Formats: sequence, structure tokens, C-alpha cells
Amino acid sequence: MTGDTLRETETPRRTARPHLYQVDLFRVLTFACVIAVHVIDQANNPGSVSAHGVLTLLHFTRNAFFALTGFVLVYQFAGDRFRAGSFWRRRFMLVGIPYVVWSVVYWGYSIYLHENYGTIGWLLSRLGLDLVWGTAYYHLYFLLVTMQVYLLFPLLRKLLQATAGRHRWVLAVSAVIHVVVLWYLHNPPFSTGIPGQIWTHLPASFLPYQFFTLIGAITAWHIEAVHAFLRKYGGVVVAAVVVTGVAAEWYYLHLVHTGIPPWTASDVFLPALTVWFLAVCAGLYLLGTRWAIHRQENHVLARVIRYGSDRSFGIFLVHPLFIEILVPQLPASWPQPWKTILLYLAVVALALATTEVLRRIPGSLWLTGRPMLRTDPSILIPRRFRSPAPSDGASKEVVCSPTP
Repeated sequence: MTGDTLRETETPRRTARPHLYQVDLFRVLTFACVIAVHVIDQANNPGSVSAHGVLTLLHFTRNAFFALTGFVLVYQFAGDRFRAGSFWRRRFMLVGIPYVVWSVVYWGYSIYLHENYGTIGWLLSRLGLDLVWGTAYYHLYFLLVTMQVYLLFPLLRKLLQATAGRHRWVLAVSAVIHVVVLWYLHNPPFSTGIPGQIWTHLPASFLPYQFFTLIGAITAWHIEAVHAFLRKYGGVVVAAVVVTGVAAEWYYLHLVHTGIPPWTASDVFLPALTVWFLAVCAGLYLLGTRWAIHRQENHVLARVIRYGSDRSFGIFLVHPLFIEILVPQLPASWPQPWKTILLYLAVVALALATTEVLRRIPGSLWLTGRPMLRTDPSILIPRRFRSPAPSDGASKEVVCSPTP
């Protein structure tokens, strides 16, 4: 973006900021793609060229999430009234407790699944390492990295304030660091010993995602200028999504043609895919802003997006369980892509139903990062047995408490 389209100010406005409905749509679509990534990966042959071709395009999800995290944090907390202590207490409760709880759940499930039993001491030491590295299950690294972003957020705020007027240079330095980190992920400087073990867990640190987190943060800092840019150049963004998507697929097929296995050719950490990831994140945000402009509060789509956004974290936490349970049950004779499509629909339905139950039991905050939905017992009583409505005409029938 040029200086004309992205004017940098000293600080963002300190007024109470309205809810951005495009964030809800961005979150729902990205979570839907996350589940698709895991379903495709588990339901297809590891050497499937077509399956990994789809994964090449869907691998934007992890970077999109961290861009969204940086965006939301700056949008909500960029003003001067910010206390790191209270911020950390609330954020670590909403993410840290579910992280520990679900790490224990998946740790126990993995032991049962693989019958990998041992002494109590060995099992507990394994749990400790899983908590440190985010390895209790393949999706839990996301929560660990998110907590690292929360930990560093006060420094990020200070960085953005101190470099006001020079954010493009901050992004340039961050982009260089990003490319270097990705290059070293494919060419590790350490392969043995403790340094080698630490390096293999680098994807569970904030380093591979710092660029996209910063992209999201700076976008929120300059949100009005970004919206003006999207209004003027929306067609360019759409074209960029199409061109970079085609280029990403061409690059993947080129690598496969040269003899590189599909699972390597579609690696999420390939530096060349960064351009596609940037374009699709911009495209999703553009789609969200256009939808938000025409959104109607009581329209069925608006209600579905609001509902999905509220349940998305819980669905993310539980969905791998159903993938593991259902994949062995799928008949080998079922053709693709119908096997993958049916598995995806079943996983989403079961994860959604489970999340709905978890939201209505004590401990919902620990299990889903959301407060318990308190159902009014009167809705379980047939209408003809209910007490008469109050004389003032006010309704006492409340299905559930409002979400935060």
C-alpha cells in the first residue's frame, strides 16, 4: 500500500470500537477450512497428489488465525488504557485452562488408542513434555502459540506505538525474518542432541507466525485506511487471490513432477506459499467486509455465522477425536471424494453437537473457553403446564444467557 492509501498516525482512536462482523465470518470460514485440512489428511492416501493439491490451498489457515489474533488484540486493546496483568489473567484463563484440560484428554486418549502404557512416572513425564511442546495432539500447538502471542502482546503494543509512521519498515524486517525462519525450517542448522530436539519444535513457537501476527496487528492499527483501500481496490485483491492460488497449485505440481513427494510439496512452511497466504487472508477479509455491509441482523445467514463464531473454538478442540473414531469405520470401497465429503459432514455435526453439550454443563469455560449457557428449565415443561405469564406482559422465557 502507498502512503496515500495508508496514512500512519501516532495512535489509533481511543473511542469504544464497534463489533466487526467480518471477523465472525473470517473466523467461521477459517475454522471450517481447518477441519477440512485434518479430514483430507486423514481420509486420503498420503501419496495422493489431488488431496495434497487441495491441502496446498487450505494450508493458509494457521497463518490466517494468527493474523486474526493480532488484528483482534490491537483492535480491542490499542488504546492507552491497558493493563498487562488483567489482560494476561483473562486471556490465559480462556485459552490456558482449555489447553491444559484438552492436553490431558488427548494424552489419555492417545495412550488408550496406541496402548502405549508405562510407569506412572513415565506417563506423567510424557504429559509434561506434551504441555511444554504442545504435542498432546496435532492441533494443540495452536493454543500454545496463541498464549505466546498473548504473553508478547504488551511488547507488540509498545513496538507499534514506538514505530508509528514507520510500520512499513517494521513489516519489511518481519518479512525478512519470516523467510529466514522458513528457510531454516527446511534446512535445520541442528539435527541431533538437545538443540536438534528444540529445533524440531520450532513450529510450536511464535517465530514462524510472527509476520502474519504483525500483519493483522498493523491492519487493525490502520483499519480505516485499510477499509478505504479495499473499497477502492477490491477487484485487485480478488485478482490477486486467483492469480496466487493458480501459482501455488502450479508450484506444487511442479515440485511433484520433479520427484518431491506430495506431502513435502504441499508443506505449509514452504516460503513460496507466503504470497498465496497473504492474498487469501486479504480476500477473506474483503469478503467479510462486503458481507458485513449488507448483513441483516435477523437473517438466517447472520444467525448461522454468529452461532458458528461462538461455537468455533469448542468445535476446534473436539473435532480430531471424531476424525480418529470415524476414519477406521469408513469402508475402503467408498470412492473419493465422497468419502472425504461424508467424513467432513459427520465430523462437523458430531463436533457441533458435542460442543453444544459442553456449553451447557458446569466447567464450560474450562472446556470451550466460553461461559456456560444457562438453559431456562421452563422450556423443558410442556406449555400447557407452565405458570401463567406475568400480568405486565413481560416474558419470563429465556433460552440461554447472552454470550460475551
